[in-house]
Amino acid sequence: MCDTMVVVEPTRVLFAKNSDRDPNEAQLLEWHPARSYPASATVRCTWIEIPQAPETHAVLLSRPFWMWGAEMGANEYGVVIGNEAVFTDQPYAETGLTGMDLLRLALERAASAAEAVAVITNLLAQHGQGGGCGYEDRAFTYHNSYLIADPHEAFVLETAGELWDSERVSAGARSISNGLTISGFADRHSDFLKTRVSECRARQPLTQERASRAAGPGDLMAILRDHGDGIEPVYSVLNGAMGAPCMHGGGLATGSQTTASWVAELSPGSARHWVTATAAPCTSLFKPVRVDEPLDLGPDPAGIFDSRTLWWRHERLHRHAVRHPAGLYPLFAVERDEVERQWLADPPHPKEAFDEGDRLLNKWSGSVVRHTPDTRPWYVRRYWRIRDEQAGLVSSRSGVV
Repeated sequence: MCDTMVVVEPTRVLFAKNSDRDPNEAQLLEWHPARSYPASATVRCTWIEIPQAPETHAVLLSRPFWMWGAEMGANEYGVVIGNEAVFTDQPYAETGLTGMDLLRLALERAASAAEAVAVITNLLAQHGQGGGCGYEDRAFTYHNSYLIADPHEAFVLETAGELWDSERVSAGARSISNGLTISGFADRHSDFLKTRVSECRARQPLTQERASRAAGPGDLMAILRDHGDGIEPVYSVLNGAMGAPCMHGGGLATGSQTTASWVAELSPGSARHWVTATAAPCTSLFKPVRVDEPLDLGPDPAGIFDSRTLWWRHERLHRHAVRHPAGLYPLFAVERDEVERQWLADPPHPKEAFDEGDRLLNKWSGSVVRHTPDTRPWYVRRYWRIRDEQAGLVSSRSGVV
């Protein structure tokens, strides 16, 4: 489950997305340069192989570690895309291009938001969408919607199987979540029950209203950290804390966790990107990155705890802090917000930012990682105990390592 929003202004476009997936489904940043290919070249996507384009653009992706495609990303032309799982009345294909594959292919092949819409819809007609999209449950699948932006405009693109509709956003705010929203198309093709369980009907109006008041990237970061009412996530026994943009797993029936976040400010001739490269934006620091400047962030994370990786090092902070947010978030949130304010005003070099982020992560973890009461409901504690064990993140005596 995810939330994506844009704000189109006369001289710039703002973009933000939370990627919500399974809690141990680590997500990585990945840079790819522009490349040329011979006419016979193919590209192996998550489940199928398709003809490669003669040329691909330079891209920066935020990608679940086991997929070829990406949840969100940007290219050298200032195109950014975020996708959402949506549930429709159309059949779900056993194989095809995943929504994440379509997102990456569009970034690699399109030089504007309008071109990206054309790339996705043409690929949808040629190859269809389908195949497993879940980490814990590989049979879990869905259809997709997208918010696609460049420095001038944005588009909502919604699909139902091979059907689709689009809406241009030329001014103001627009947000999408895990349900179809385009008038007519949504009425014809929404799956009522699954759409309701996804809680998108609560989150999308919230992000729409708050994005309409956003004055800059910092406001979008705050929206991505929103838990609804107050500092504490609000949990449901059915689906955990899926009712707010900053999502936390914990339901008995289903649950998603925000596993990566992205904010962009796009202007003609300039694009600024800010990423967490870690889960839970409420415990994360947004850091500047550039499409044309790869960083060495160490080994890629996978589904098991690995202290060599940024994503999993941050999980020690996240999974301790979320046990008692009211008591533990104040130990780092004030300093984090001040660092972000300074960086938004005067962005450091990305490497310097990530190095400083690592230093702060170690400092904050030292303050937060301690024995504290777990104030969450019993079913949330049970949910996370299982995921911590699966990730190798527990010891027999002290819980999360």
